[in-house]
Amino acid sequence: MFAELGHFSLILALVISLALATLPHVGARRGDARLMALAPAAAWVAFALIGLAFACLVASYLRSDFSVANVYENSHSAKPLIYKITGTWGNHEGSMLLWVLILTLFGALVSIFGANLPATLRANVLAVQGWVGTAFFLFILITSNPFTRLNPAPIEGQDLNPILQDIGLAVHPPLLYLGYVGFSVCFSFAVAALIDGRIDAAWARWVRPWTLAAWLFLTGGIAMGSYWAYYELGWGGFWFWDPVENASFMPWLAGTALLHSAIVMEKRAALKIWTLLLAILTFSLSLLGTFLVRSGVLTSVHAFATDPGRGIFILCILVFFIGGSLALFAFRASRLTAGGLFHPVSREGALVLNNLFLTTATATVFVGTLYPLMVEAVGGDKISVGEPFFNLTFGPLMIPLLCMVPFGPLLAWKRGDIIAVSQRLMAAFGGALAVVLVVYLFKDGASVLAALGCGLAAWLILGALTDLWLKSGFGNLPPSQALRRLVGLPKSMFGTAAAHLGLGLTLLGIVGTISFQQERIVEIKPGETVEIAGYTLLFEGLRPFKGPNFDEEQGTFRIRSSGGSEIGSVVSAKRFYPARRMPTTEAGIRTMGFSQLYVSLGDQTETGGIVARIWWKPLVTLIWLGGLVMMAGGAISLFDRRLRVGAPARRKSALRPQSDPAS
Repeated sequence: MFAELGHFSLILALVISLALATLPHVGARRGDARLMALAPAAAWVAFALIGLAFACLVASYLRSDFSVANVYENSHSAKPLIYKITGTWGNHEGSMLLWVLILTLFGALVSIFGANLPATLRANVLAVQGWVGTAFFLFILITSNPFTRLNPAPIEGQDLNPILQDIGLAVHPPLLYLGYVGFSVCFSFAVAALIDGRIDAAWARWVRPWTLAAWLFLTGGIAMGSYWAYYELGWGGFWFWDPVENASFMPWLAGTALLHSAIVMEKRAALKIWTLLLAILTFSLSLLGTFLVRSGVLTSVHAFATDPGRGIFILCILVFFIGGSLALFAFRASRLTAGGLFHPVSREGALVLNNLFLTTATATVFVGTLYPLMVEAVGGDKISVGEPFFNLTFGPLMIPLLCMVPFGPLLAWKRGDIIAVSQRLMAAFGGALAVVLVVYLFKDGASVLAALGCGLAAWLILGALTDLWLKSGFGNLPPSQALRRLVGLPKSMFGTAAAHLGLGLTLLGIVGTISFQQERIVEIKPGETVEIAGYTLLFEGLRPFKGPNFDEEQGTFRIRSSGGSEIGSVVSAKRFYPARRMPTTEAGIRTMGFSQLYVSLGDQTETGGIVARIWWKPLVTLIWLGGLVMMAGGAISLFDRRLRVGAPARRKSALRPQSDPAS
C-alpha cells in the first residue's frame, strides 16, 4: 500500500511540476496575474506530494517491507532503527527522492519568503524550479523508481552497506543536498533575470540569502563528510582529492565566489553580468557532481550507482540545463548593463580579486577531476591525477588569496587606502610573525613551510578579530562605549568575521596535522606496549562483541602519559556483517584537547598478535571545528535583517519611507 501510494504521489508531483514550469511563465509573458498566482500554490503542492512519497518510503523501511526492491537491497530486519531511517537515502533511488524533496522544499520557501518579489520575477523563478523538478521526477520515474515491487517478496533483506551504517549518514547527505540543491534557487533567479532582461542591485539582495543558505549547508556537508570518512574508513586521512570529494568542493568554491560577487553587486551595482554567470555555473557544478556520483563513470567509495543508462539520462539533463542557460546567457548578456565602476584599490577590487582566485582554483580542480575521464573516453588509457597535481596547482592559488582575506573587510567601498589598512593590521601581522618564529624555533621537526602555514592561519584568525576590534572602536573609545558598539554591529559583520576566523582554524588544523603528525605501524601482542608522541599504549588484547547485525573483535589500548599517569583507554575493532559478508574497521579515537590519538586494527598474525596502525594527530579537530565556525558565521549573517527577503521595510522618517522591497 505504501509503495503504491508513494509511486502515485511521484506521478502527481510530476504533473504539478510540469504545470509549475509552464503556466506561471506564460502568465509572466502575458501579464496574467491569475496564472502567475498559481506558482506559489503549485510549489507547495509539489512539496507536499514529494513529502508524502518520501514518508511512504520511510514507512516501508520501518516495516521491513522486503517486497519493495529498494528496501530488500538496502535493509535488514535486524538493522537498528536509526539506520532503517537513514538507510532510506543510503542508496541511489532513495537519495534521489531526498534530492527532489529538498528541491521542492526550496521552491516552497521561495513562495513564502519571496512574497515581496516582483510578480513576474517570482513566477519565472518558480517556473525554472519547476523545470528542474520535472526533469528529475522523470529521471526517478523512468530509471530510478524507489517503489518497484518484488514478486515473490523475499523473507529477508540484503542489509545496508556496512560503511553507511553510521550516524554520519543521518547528517552528511542531507546537509550536502541542502547545499547542492540550494544553489538551484540562485540558478533560477539568474535564468529568470535573463528571461526578463533586467537585473539590478535589488536582484542581488534577493539572491544573496539563498546563496548564503546553500553555502552554509554545503560547508557543513563537506566538513561532516570529511570527518565521517576520517573515523569510519580507518585510513586516518581527512581529504583524499577523490573525484567525488572534488565534485562537492567545486560548487563550494564557485558558491563562495558567488557570495562575494553578489555583495559587490548589491552594494555598488557592479559585476552584474559576472554574478549572473557565477549563479549559473555554481548550480551547473552541483549538477555535475550529481552526474559523477550516479553515472558509473567513477569508481569511488562515494558512488551510488553504476548504471550507464542513468548516467546518459543525467547527462541529458546536464546538457539541457547547463547548455540552455549558457545559451540564454550568451543571447541576453549583451543587452544587460555592465554596472558601476570602482577603483582597483577598494573593497570591490578586493572582492574581484577574491573571485579571480576562487574561479581559477575551481578550474584547476575541474581539470584535475575530469581530465582522466576525458583521456579514458578518447583514448582508452587510464591515468590518475592525485594529490601532487592539486598541491602544485590549487595550493599556490590559495596562499595569496588567504593572505588578502583580512584586507577586504577593512577597505572602503569605491576607493580604499591600502597603506592605512596595512597599518591597522600591523598588530595582526606581528602576532602572525610571532607564531611563525615560535613554531619554527621551538617546535621539534617544524619546517619553514609548516611555520609559515601556522603563521598564515594566525593571520586569518587575528585579522578577523582585528576587523571587529576596529569597527567597535576599541582603542579610540571608552571600553564600555566600544562594547556597546560591538554589540550593536550588524550581524553580517559578525558573520563575516566568524567565517574568516573559521577558515583560519581549518587551515591551522590542516597544517598542524600534515606537518606534525606521527605514525607507527606495529605488530603487537596482549601485554605489549607501543610509544608515540610521548604516550604509551598498552595492548590488553581482543575480546568478542555481538552487535544487533554484526560481530566484532574489540582491541583495547590503555593510555599512559610520559610521566606514567593513567589517561584512559581507546577501543578499536574489526567488525563483520554476516548479511553482507563484509568486514569493516572501526577506528579507536581518543581526543585530547584539539589533538587525537587514532588507532586502526589490521589483520591478526600467525604469532598471535595483530597489526595496529597508530597515529598522533595534533590539532586535527580544528579542521572540522573551523567548518562549524564557518557555518555559524553563515547562520549569523542570515539573521541580519538586511538579508531577509520579504521583510517589511522600516521607515526612516515620516517624510521619507524606505521603499526597498528586499530590506
